[in-house]
This record gives sequence, structure tokens and C-alpha cells, in this order.
Amino acid sequence: MPEFPRTLVIIPALNEEASIAQVISRIRQCVPWADVCVINDGSSDATGTIAESAGAIVLHMPYNVGIGASVQTGFIFADLNNYEIVVRNDGDGQHAPTEIAAMLDSLTHAEADMVIGSRYLEDRGYVGSPARRLGSLILARLISRITGLRVTDPTSGFVACNRRAIHLCASIYPHDYPEPESIVLLHRAGLKLREIPVTMKPRMGGQSSITLLRSGYYMIKVILAILIGLLRPAPALDTP
Repeated sequence: MPEFPRTLVIIPALNEEASIAQVISRIRQCVPWADVCVINDGSSDATGTIAESAGAIVLHMPYNVGIGASVQTGFIFADLNNYEIVVRNDGDGQHAPTEIAAMLDSLTHAEADMVIGSRYLEDRGYVGSPARRLGSLILARLISRITGLRVTDPTSGFVACNRRAIHLCASIYPHDYPEPESIVLLHRAGLKLREIPVTMKPRMGGQSSITLLRSGYYMIKVILAILIGLLRPAPALDTP
């Protein structure tokens, strides 16, 4: 059996008891060499217990800290334990673990520091709400203009990172709007980012935290957060 880089799949999860066991099982089938770490973000249901029973490493947050802090906790764990690659896979079943191999291949052969799985780079049948799609398109154009990169899916949380990106995200990671802000953050730090097309599926269970009414509010706030972030010094890359 060939040797694979030491890989950690992190799954931030809040009240995902309906899907978490199946997500973990699929990840193990697709990347059997990887460790799986669930960050149980103050769930009020049995998410943490089910994840432990499924054999995952489970980090129990003392209360709901939010998606950004949860993901950063996973990066800190990976950094402290010297993982070479981190993949973020959500706990609701939308991210298909079958795509992880292509992401890891791109991470290696495209010499990227972070690979982002995009729903919109190719038409693979993903259907989202019109309001959410419009907000994503506006953010994509803004971030593309700021970075000079072609960004099509700035709110995708399906990413793979190498050691340099792991170390930076463990040290400084946006808490409020982590997906779009982190693209700008990593680019300003000099890291190389790349998108590849992936297929995303409907949620297996649970409920999205992004509602129709919150979509416009979210878009305005994240644009302000990105623009304010540009006023700060670019983060220094302290390579481990």
C-alpha cells in the first residue's frame, strides 16, 4: 500500500445527528488513510456521541462558538499534531467525500496551498436559492477583483490545505465569515489558491443557518469585513 501524507479531515458540526455517522462512514470509504476529527460545536443533540461511536476524534466545544472558531480549532489540532494535509468536510452531507481524491491530487500537482471545491466552476446540477446565488456571485466578483484570481464559489467550505495553509489558519482565521474572508487572507499572505469543480448534494438532515432574510444581511456584512480587513497589514507567513 502506498504511503499517503498524514491527513486529517475536519468536520465542524452543530446538531447534525441525522447525518454525521453517514458522513464519517463515507469519508472512511473514500480516504481510508485519513483521520477524521469532528468539532462538536455545542450541539444540543447526540452529534458528539454518534461521532465518537463512529470512531471519529471528537473535540467538544463548551458552547456554540460558531463556524469560524470551530474550523480554526480543527486547524489548531492539526497543526499541533503535525498533520501534512487538512480537508474540511461539512457534517450535513452536502460535500461528497468522493471528491476528496481530486482535491488532494490538485493540491499536490498544481502546487497549491489551498484547493477550494467550487459548485459553480462547472454546471453539475447544483441548485441553490436565487438570493443566495446572487450574493455568492457578488462576493465572487469582489474577491476576484481584490485578489486577481478567478473565484467562483467564495462561500464554499469544502477545502483542502497543505502544511503552510494549516499553520497560517491555526494562527489567524476569520471567525465571522470564514470562507470568503479566508480566501483574501491567504492570498495576501502569499499562499497559492486554486478552485476545482465539485459536485455538492442536498443536506442529509438538519437545517441551514442561512435563511432567505439573512442572505442580504450576510452579504453586506461580509463585504464590509473584507474591505476593513484590507486596511490591516497583510498576515506574515511563519512557515513551520
